[in-house]
Amino acid sequence: MSLPGSPREDRPGAPAGNRPPDLVIRAPRVVTDHGEVPATVSVRDGRIVAVEVFPAGAPAESAARVVGLGADVVLLPGLVDSHVHIGEPGHTEWEGFDAATRAAAAGGITTLVDMPVDSVPATVDVAALETKRAAATGQCHVDVGFWAGVTPGNIGELDALHRAGVTGFKCFLADSGAPDLPPLSPAGLVAAMRELRRFDGVLLVHAESAAELADCPAARGSRYADFLDSRPARVEETAVAAVIEAARATGARAHIVHLSGAGALPLISAARRDGVRITAETCPHYLSLTAEEIPDGATEFACCPPIRDAANRELLWSALAGDVLDLVVSDHSPCAAELKHRDTGDFGAAWGGISSLQLALPIVWTEARRRGIPLTDVARWMSERPAHLAGLAAKGRIAPGYDADLCVLAPDEDFTVRTEELHHRQPVTPYAGRHLYGVVRRTWLRGRDIDPIHPAGRLLTRTANRLEDAP
Repeated sequence: MSLPGSPREDRPGAPAGNRPPDLVIRAPRVVTDHGEVPATVSVRDGRIVAVEVFPAGAPAESAARVVGLGADVVLLPGLVDSHVHIGEPGHTEWEGFDAATRAAAAGGITTLVDMPVDSVPATVDVAALETKRAAATGQCHVDVGFWAGVTPGNIGELDALHRAGVTGFKCFLADSGAPDLPPLSPAGLVAAMRELRRFDGVLLVHAESAAELADCPAARGSRYADFLDSRPARVEETAVAAVIEAARATGARAHIVHLSGAGALPLISAARRDGVRITAETCPHYLSLTAEEIPDGATEFACCPPIRDAANRELLWSALAGDVLDLVVSDHSPCAAELKHRDTGDFGAAWGGISSLQLALPIVWTEARRRGIPLTDVARWMSERPAHLAGLAAKGRIAPGYDADLCVLAPDEDFTVRTEELHHRQPVTPYAGRHLYGVVRRTWLRGRDIDPIHPAGRLLTRTANRLEDAP
């Protein structure tokens, strides 16, 4: 029998006809809209055509391929990581499409969305978008979409970028260190949101206040406590309040990226009660690492906003459980190893970014597991909701009509992080030597095993709430 409430082949893009499925997966543990259940998942032409209670469903002889999974693994929807920095072109030695998408596939991620900053040029007009797409073509092992950047000078480009298929827009409120993506002023933030409201585009905001940062001591030296003092929680809180007021005034959709400070959570919760259209994400490093454990000089932990204390971490977990925080994404932001200044341990000089793409699922699952949080919640935070944010309507769920992007996870199998086993272009990571749970055994993209040698990922565009190949 079909799962209750699960229509068969009734979603946009579902393949028509009554041909037998190409692939049938029979598993005692499948994460579906109805929880973790035993189910048979049938796939045809890269799409899921049926999800049926196990052991019912298509018999083995009716499919070209039949895969049976054991009770030691769980079939998850492929993860969607909507916050990834790929430096290609321009800074390909930091991270490139080939390495990043191989790392993603190894970590159970089947779709990622690239941020507009860290490559050269930044993705702030259609010409830059086409340059980015050209660099990605033929290199991607998973599907890839693109955000565009908003600057004080490109408000007039936003409609054209939207029509060109970007998933949405990203801005900074303080200096990002990237000269081609300067921050928006308070008036510029309102102007950008007013323009995006015309076509209901979403604005992703790096919420750190330039005014508050100007009143903070400069980051310098090897003491992590000093680095933390250079970006106190009020820097985020002031910026989040400004985003809320701009969204309230314009009616536009806003999304707070990589929230680290729990002090902003009540502001977000209250704004939603008032009908403000605002969502927020956090990241694996804020959910697993704490300021108390970071040694002085350990610049591999440097990121902006910074990793805060253990009490703050627990408040972030509570906010996820209470749906104040909506999703979890990596904010994978590597750089050339020398830019971390590990020789001097100077946090003020070090590049602010955490490399974690391949490890995001095990990091979050390890922390969720010890708190008794089920994989169904993790899948919602790391697959369904990021897909929804990016407007990728055929991604993020194991349900009829969705792409057969799937991850096989052994949740009780543990491992130790070894940098030589990571596919990231730059292996520097604060997770080296860390003991984690959750081993990805297999990853399917549209019903086929991801081949680390022959890229089969597509470039994605958001158009009329459908998933399409980019031109």
